[in-house]
Amino acid sequence: MEVVLSPAATNSKRGSTRANMVTTAAEVLRERGAAGVTIDEVLARSGAPRGSVYHHFPEGRNQILTEALQYAGEAITEVIDDAVVNGGLYLVRKFVVFWEELLVESDFAAGCPVVAAAIGAADEEPQLSTVAGRIFGHWRDALTRAFATDGFADSDAASLAVMCIAALEGAVVLCRSTRSVDPLRDVAAQLEFLIKSREFVQHYGVPKPG
Repeated sequence: MEVVLSPAATNSKRGSTRANMVTTAAEVLRERGAAGVTIDEVLARSGAPRGSVYHHFPEGRNQILTEALQYAGEAITEVIDDAVVNGGLYLVRKFVVFWEELLVESDFAAGCPVVAAAIGAADEEPQLSTVAGRIFGHWRDALTRAFATDGFADSDAASLAVMCIAALEGAVVLCRSTRSVDPLRDVAAQLEFLIKSREFVQHYGVPKPG
């Protein structure tokens, strides 16, 4: 995960000029959104020569943006997929720990690159919304499988997956705006209560009043 989202680790592990530009674009995307990913900014941060843009990315800025989004999304997806077998609650906790560390390390500059692409894509960049939707779909399916592993019915597992993604991604936005991890911790606590409550109801039914 750090290869994509931690500036220090990214700088130490970069290889080719092309890979350097893609990881740099992913950094800019998470910090400034899709509109902030300009060729000039990528070149300035990566130190790549201007001619490398047309050599490695003949379709220009849109190609750099799309590949950066795919790269960032796939890295997060890999972490999610690796944790699926441990169940939904474990996966939620892992996601929370990851974002707490990233937000603090980046001084609350880092956001989710997939969210940035989904909501910040311009009319001339429809491919970004498509790719972001596909990544979110994969995360939803993975979380659904995790909750199914916990014994939830398919419909409950699917709705819990959507709830968790929406709540956690929203919490990350609040953390950046307030410069505090408290919103993420609050949301995590409520999600844990919800998940455990749903588990109780599934096993014992809805408690009767009195």
